[in-house]
Amino acid sequence: MTHKLQHGSILGGVSAVPNLEAALRDYRDILGMTVVEQGPLAADIAASWGCPQNAGSPAATLQPVSGADCHVRLVEQPDHPDFKPTTTYGWAAFEFTVQNVFDLPDHLQGSGFDIVGPPKELEALPFFVPMQVLGTGREMVYLNEVRENTPSSDLPKAQSPTDHIFIVILATPDRAATVQWYCDHIHLTEADTYVLEYSMINDAFEKPAGTTSALTMVQNSRLPIVEVDDYPEEATDRQRHQGMLPPGNGLVSLAVNNLDKIACAWITPPARRDEAPYCGRRAATTLGPAGELLELIEIG
Repeated sequence: MTHKLQHGSILGGVSAVPNLEAALRDYRDILGMTVVEQGPLAADIAASWGCPQNAGSPAATLQPVSGADCHVRLVEQPDHPDFKPTTTYGWAAFEFTVQNVFDLPDHLQGSGFDIVGPPKELEALPFFVPMQVLGTGREMVYLNEVRENTPSSDLPKAQSPTDHIFIVILATPDRAATVQWYCDHIHLTEADTYVLEYSMINDAFEKPAGTTSALTMVQNSRLPIVEVDDYPEEATDRQRHQGMLPPGNGLVSLAVNNLDKIACAWITPPARRDEAPYCGRRAATTLGPAGELLELIEIG
């Protein structure tokens, strides 16, 4: 499946990084993405995210060489001393589809990416081979080579070495309630639930071997979008600098057919913007049930 634009399509993710140029070397030179815009973050965009202190921050927007309508935005801001990946609620990871996952460990040597999970075939999830890395902002990036569709979803084969984000992972204190929120407010549908030994969660919380976690997929028909993960009771709200993005994986942008039919409390009213990923489309941002920043871009 290619990145066919529809309601719920992932149009991008925003990550906070301590040094933009260092992060660009990783996403541009190592992962092979193309820089389409670079410059200070516009004040109106920062305000729309509820992050006015990010106005003017060095920022860049990248796109896969495949040309998929999905953009990665990197915004420079100071690290937060209390942030530890995979221990707090909010956006936990962005999953990219890649062509050759087993080639990536060697390819990433010398980069700013830290490999926290080498490529591994999972018996419970034979549909793709995942790999996990942390970027310089401690943003979690999954690099997944798709093998086949799942019984209930279509997974995209990469059309460039690193292609678009095809699943975003959300950590939440109440998986069922979060899934219902996305169904009720964003007009998506609940799909499969999996129970598995989730190494990223177990390692982060020092859980014993054999500890399992549940996750539920939120989709539009056969389009996978949000993976909602149950987190242990030790998880906490994500701390962030006043007026700035959440550290790590800070924000997700999804396509919606009509913003006027979305019943959310907007941080600022919907507005039309010209920069990528908006490209002349209206957009607005809300806070989701786990405290996550969710930007919705109108495609209808």
